[in-house]
Amino acid sequence: MLRTRIAILIALLLAAAGPVSRFASAAAAARPNIVLFIADDCTWRDIGPCGATDVRTPNLDELATESMKFDRAFAASPTCSASRSALYTGLYPFRNGAHANHSLIKDGVKTLPVYFKELGYRVVIAGKTHIGPRPEFPFEYLANSNIMPPGKHELLWTDLNTAAIDQMLAAHDRATPLCLIVCAHSPHVYWMENDGYDPGAIKLPPYFVDTPRTRAARCRYYTDVSWMDKQVGEVRTSLAKHGFADSTLFLFTADQGAQWPFEKWMLYDGGIRTPLLVRWPGKVKAGATTQAMVSLIDLLPTMLEAAGGKAPADLDARSFLPVLLGQSDHHRDEIYASHTGDGQMNRAPMRCIRTDEFKYIINLAPEIPFTTHISKGGGEKEYFNSWIEKAKHDPAAAALVARYQHLPPEELYDVQADAFEMKNLAADPAYAKRLEELREKVKAWRIQQGEDVTKPPAMPEDARHGELRYAG
Repeated sequence: MLRTRIAILIALLLAAAGPVSRFASAAAAARPNIVLFIADDCTWRDIGPCGATDVRTPNLDELATESMKFDRAFAASPTCSASRSALYTGLYPFRNGAHANHSLIKDGVKTLPVYFKELGYRVVIAGKTHIGPRPEFPFEYLANSNIMPPGKHELLWTDLNTAAIDQMLAAHDRATPLCLIVCAHSPHVYWMENDGYDPGAIKLPPYFVDTPRTRAARCRYYTDVSWMDKQVGEVRTSLAKHGFADSTLFLFTADQGAQWPFEKWMLYDGGIRTPLLVRWPGKVKAGATTQAMVSLIDLLPTMLEAAGGKAPADLDARSFLPVLLGQSDHHRDEIYASHTGDGQMNRAPMRCIRTDEFKYIINLAPEIPFTTHISKGGGEKEYFNSWIEKAKHDPAAAALVARYQHLPPEELYDVQADAFEMKNLAADPAYAKRLEELREKVKAWRIQQGEDVTKPPAMPEDARHGELRYAG
């Protein structure tokens, strides 16, 4: 009799547990896989979906037809580790601690892999990392996802190995949702040799000095953009081959602008405005374009919310999932960004606010000459030297070189009328009220972030470059 009762009880418990177990499995299956592809040093306007006509990006062109395109997405910093650390923490650079290139976030700051592991995701990063300290970023660092292509040792730091991603996808247990961060090394310098671009046919931004060396370098950069585009295609092919395509939220962006004057390391749109394409079958309208203004820090809470989670309210970031789902066409009124420095160069820190109409930049140490890897570094110095030579007899070239090397205390641009930010309105009395308004907003933001606004920020201690850079 007792055995019968026990058997009945066990049967009832198993029957009760069955639906719960099946429900949990169904809930896990309903969560999307998430793939975030991050290009390295790619200016937003230098891909086909954002208007480039000189650059071959067929895979991104195709992705754009299946995605929502954000015309106004912005990085939190125009330099690699600061931008990536902000993206992975949902906190602006000064608040998370990594506000200079090659610097580390503060101990105890919660990061993307922690959030997603709490939701039951497998969290993998492939390719470039450039974040630290490692214990605060407990990704699964994909082995063999960085390679040195044969014969390319003098041209590339290393390269993303998409074959390692394909192998990982083939072996992945589909019962566990996947969050995969794919970080290309292109089009970061060193750029590949020119493959089919005509130096005489390409167009240059108005803030470039037009020289043969500049055009030759530009063609090498475009070749590297096309190489990155090829890798996007390879990752998407692997996702489709292994049955992930229709169940995956796929996002494409870049950490910041390319290593060109007035782009990387500077707070003009060339430095902080980024491409952003989001594909999510059945959820996001294919071929849509939005003018909603977003920061890349907003990716973290957006991805978490899409996965059924929720980010803490005290982040600087805010989810733009309603924009993705077509429930809103507005997100932010203002974007903030900062740059503190990069090693022994770029020691002229700056902060900015960007609205729908205006960009305000405060240069916190304008007395310091602005130097970069472009003007004092390696391969790019060759074309920048051609700028200096031309400046000796060309007033327009001289003005651009002087503007690059010597920053004013404040800058104000009408970004609607002056898309390339060429005319500084800070000294124009007609804009005095707007200047003061934006100046005070930046000051209030810096205080909220924990900065001492009475003096320029100190450079945080640099980490070992190799420790930050690679996944495996």
